[in-house]
Amino acid sequence: MKTSTDRMLTRIKSIYLYIKQRGTVTTTELVEEFGITQRTIQRDLNVLEYNNLVSSPSRGKWSVTDRKTRVS
Repeated sequence: MKTSTDRMLTRIKSIYLYIKQRGTVTTTELVEEFGITQRTIQRDLNVLEYNNLVSSPSRGKWSVTDRKTRVS
């Protein structure tokens, strides 16, 4: 069984890859796609933003940054 931290990291990775694939997405779109609350999505986006992986060019819209990543 996965720990809650493992589930969270897997979800954050999935969110990052989804944004990277789609270009720019809204918070609402992420809520609908992942079936989790807006508050949880916002917490996950805050983690990605803190690590300079995503940015919000306008309120409620998210896109990936130019930071190089290696997804495993």
